[in-house]
Amino acid sequence: MSAPLPANLTALQLHVAFWDVNNDSIITPQEIYHGFRALGFSILFSIGGLLIPLFFSYPTTLAHSWFPDPFFRIYTDSIHKAKHGSDTGIYDSDGQLRYLLFDEMFAKMDTSSAVMEEDGSSCNSTTIEREGSLGVGDLFRLHKRNRVAADPAGWSFAAMEWWTTWLLLQRDGRVWKEDLRAVYDGTLFWRIRDEREKSTEGWTQGYGYRDWAGTLWRNGTWKTWECGVDKQLMREL
Repeated sequence: MSAPLPANLTALQLHVAFWDVNNDSIITPQEIYHGFRALGFSILFSIGGLLIPLFFSYPTTLAHSWFPDPFFRIYTDSIHKAKHGSDTGIYDSDGQLRYLLFDEMFAKMDTSSAVMEEDGSSCNSTTIEREGSLGVGDLFRLHKRNRVAADPAGWSFAAMEWWTTWLLLQRDGRVWKEDLRAVYDGTLFWRIRDEREKSTEGWTQGYGYRDWAGTLWRNGTWKTWECGVDKQLMREL
């Protein structure tokens, strides 16, 4: 049985706490793999998640030793040292969440001007509520806006983070404000795991290879939200 979460954790520590299965303030590569699997990611994607300890183990290890951790473990008590450039700046240098900056990001980047918008597509036309969300184009613009000079590592890390976020959260092709806020403070990961464990329907948001292949085959588009795709049906294919 795992120990309870320590008190007074920063938002960034809470963001990664889901992967610290036994709450020992150390995240192993094995915990990262199993964490992604618990969220519904494929085996291949979860293996790709092992790039995280490869790049971020040493910055967190520096709070404890000058020598790299031979097991590529991540130390969550110093997770703020793994902050990279070209990010949103939503976490400050101590790992605390800047809520006002989060709201400002949506105010600037959310391009939906109307609450209800007619969505014409190759499938049936539907009306989708879009206010308070970021589409793929908005996320590209956000990533482009945050890139700083001579920081290819930061550009790459930020791109991978937004890609993973969209794959996990998308609903109607967009990332919604309250979902993203719950990602930043870490609470959404626990909810996704619980929904997957307690319900046969599971977590109904997100986008996977079955969505891509099934919708492309049936409707000639990868945009499942334009075709009213039944997630449960896609799982049974």
